Amino acid sequence: MCFTVSVEKKAKEAIKDYLKSNKGVQFDIYFEDYYLVSGFAHPKLPVIKQDTITLSEWGLIPSFVYSEEMALDMKSKTLNARSDTIHEKRSYKDAIKSQRCVLIVDGFFEWRHEEKKIPFYIYPKDETVFYLGCIYNSWVNKLTGEIHDTFSIITTDANPMMEYIHNSKKRMPLILHKNNVAKWINPETPQSEIDELMKPYTESLMTSHIISTDAGNSRKNRNVANIKCQIK
Repeated sequence: MCFTVSVEKKAKEAIKDYLKSNKGVQFDIYFEDYYLVSGFAHPKLPVIKQDTITLSEWGLIPSFVYSEEMALDMKSKTLNARSDTIHEKRSYKDAIKSQRCVLIVDGFFEWRHEEKKIPFYIYPKDETVFYLGCIYNSWVNKLTGEIHDTFSIITTDANPMMEYIHNSKKRMPLILHKNNVAKWINPETPQSEIDELMKPYTESLMTSHIISTDAGNSRKNRNVANIKCQIK
């Protein structure tokens, strides 16, 4: 699965480059670099949608959710959406049709299960960024009227490298090639083409290394207070 990511300098530069190449895209949010961010803290991260970039909460809240209590429970179960069941699951089947977005990350973290969990950092071999395929939904709290922009990272079967690292579930995040970002976020893209994009990423384009076990354990201690976001 993919529950922990890094959004730092390279991701910020990639967003700037995206804005330069897509002049009409709206984005007026400033965010700090952050490292080893756990989805279970439900951080707000910048995701690319059609014509805009929004600071969205990790953990998709579907439209059918009717209460804040249900929303809190649901978003911890929707950090990831499996590509092989995404068209069937009630939480995701509407979003995959036309509410697709992209999260740019420097890399992500996964744990190999042996006698002890071994944390790995996985990142692009060419030292650029990963473009993670996601889905989103804007959920309205009917009691307060507050709008929650939320998203989920899609996962696919693991490639050989990720099968070794993520040896318990053998999954990996959906990583898109940069030239497929526009197709992914376009709500008019036919579902047959979207399905073709939901494939394991090429192993030769990725690399990894083991990180400190202290860094791995800090995953449990991350919370929203570690993430600083502000409007320009």
